[in-house]
Order: sequence, then C-alpha cells, then structure tokens
Amino acid sequence: MSEKPHDLACRLARQAEAVCRCYLSAGHREGRYWLVGDVLNTPGRSMFVRLTGPESGRGAAGHWTDSAVGEHGDLLDLIALNRGLSFRAALTEARSFLALPQAFLPPVPAPAGSSEAARRLFRMGRSVPGTLAETYLRARGILGPLDWPCLRFHPAVWHRAHAAAPREAWPALLAAVTDGNGRITGLQRTWLDPSGQDKAPFDDPRRALGHLLGNGVRFGAATDVLAAGEGIETVLAVKSLLPGLPMIAALSANHLAALVFSPSLTRFYVVRDNDAAGRLAVERLVERGGMAGIDVRPLVPRADDFNSDLLRFGPDQMRERLVDQLAPNDAQRFLLRRDAG
Repeated sequence: MSEKPHDLACRLARQAEAVCRCYLSAGHREGRYWLVGDVLNTPGRSMFVRLTGPESGRGAAGHWTDSAVGEHGDLLDLIALNRGLSFRAALTEARSFLALPQAFLPPVPAPAGSSEAARRLFRMGRSVPGTLAETYLRARGILGPLDWPCLRFHPAVWHRAHAAAPREAWPALLAAVTDGNGRITGLQRTWLDPSGQDKAPFDDPRRALGHLLGNGVRFGAATDVLAAGEGIETVLAVKSLLPGLPMIAALSANHLAALVFSPSLTRFYVVRDNDAAGRLAVERLVERGGMAGIDVRPLVPRADDFNSDLLRFGPDQMRERLVDQLAPNDAQRFLLRRDAG
C-alpha cells in the first residue's frame, strides 16, 4: 500500500536540504534555512524553507513561507507548485524522489504551448483580490468584483523576449480560456510592471497558449443572452457596469468572430473595439447569428474601446451609453445583479 500524504511529507522533511538542492537549486543554505526567490526557483531571498525542526507544529522541518506573496506550505506543496503538478502527480513525484514504489505512472511533461501546459500554469496561480493583479485592474478603472474563477495571479511567470534572450520572471495576470463545458483549453498571460500600475515594459506583454479558437475567458454562465469582446480589461469594464450580463473575452478580433454560439442563445452583444478589425468581427458575427436565429447587436464605444471610455468619461457616462444600446428590458435585467461565476 502506498504511503499517505502526511507520511510522504514527513519523509521529505527529513531530507529537506536534499529536496531544496533538487527543486530550488538557485537558492542556498543560511543556518537552518534554505533561501530562494520563490517556489519556481527564481534567484532571491523572499522565500525560506525550514531545514531542521520537529516533524509537525511550529518550526517544523520542511515548512516554507514566501514572504513576498504570503504563500506557505510543506514540501509536497512545494513540489507541486515547482513542477506545476496536480496533488496526485506531486505524490508520484515525491515517491520518485524518495525512491519509493510508484502508486501510479509519473506524469508526462506537458508539451510547450499545449492546453495541458495552460492548465498546469493556471493551477499554480492564486485568486486575484489582494494581489498585484488587483492593483493593475483597479488602475485600469475596473470597478466590479475580481474574484472570478477564470482569473488568477502568479508572482513570477517566465518571459523571454525572443528565442536567444534569457528568461526573466515577472508577475502576471492569468486568464483561463474555457470551452462550453468549462474545461480549460488555453491561457492568456498578461505580464505586469512590479508597481502594478501598468503592463510590463515588453513589446508583447500579453501572450496566449493552448487552444483558443471558438473558446474564451468566461465571466458568468450564459443562458439566453451573452456579450463578448476582445480584451480582458474591455470586458471587465463593461461587466463593472452591467454586472448581471454574462460575458466572454475572446482575446482577439479574429477569435471574437469565431466564438462558438451556445444552443440556448437568443441575443448576442458584441462589445466591439473601435477599429477595422472590430467592425469586421461584428459583420461576421451578424452573418453567423442570422443563420442561427440569434439577434446580434454591437455595443460601440466612444473612444477606441470601452476600457478607454471608462477611464476617459467615467462610469456614469459610459453606463448611459451602454443602456442606450441595449434591447428593451435588458438594462433593468443586467444592471443590478452580478451573474455567478
């Protein structure tokens, strides 16, 4: 019979320094602690692992804390986060490290850019409230709640400017792309400036991975009415003022035009950007919607997109513009309540 998770954690704790040298090789020992930047093995000193101490309780060996983000756990948690593994897969990895019999086959590494890679990275994130991602979204004028299941924050996601450039770890907003059944098929990473006031200073601060076509980042469950736009910030700007309206961020104009319609859908609002690509997306969706018997209506901003409208004109003027473009009864239906995530 395989050992219980608590027993594995205790065995790992007895070899805490060996675990750190294997998974946190960018760190070093200082006295009774191993110091490193974070669970992803980034160089630094904000995370510390207790190397000696009792098996449980205060000061237990193997317990770690990342003071920069307030995360903590034991060595099983560390292995799971470091390798991007589920809990079951982390148990297998721990048994492999300890040279114990395997209870099941070890996981196959996720191919780079795959849907599985997207799912593993998203599992490593934490809820947005109280993080740098909240600081960023509030700086973009977003008013509504940010505890959406599709959004997470990670303090150190790798970014490489080009193939020959070194990797650098930057904080990032993670947005899960899901299909109609709620399965994560892809992910968008938005790297953030450490101040939280803007995106990171890259030519490409946003990158997606996994399968996006036909899917999107979903804010609320749609029944008969749905709205969709391109960017996370644009969609959240509208969601702030129409909290009951289910919405999807498609992440680009081409992906917006290719969104898969739910069979129950009767009306579809296109939260378009004010550019040629946005107009083409609306034309394509109107054509597709007409063939499916769906009433497709554009929501058109005054500036380049609705996030710019929110920042430039404020919530009252933007709300008034949105309400004027909604079908009768939809304003009262969607203005007051937040749709459940």
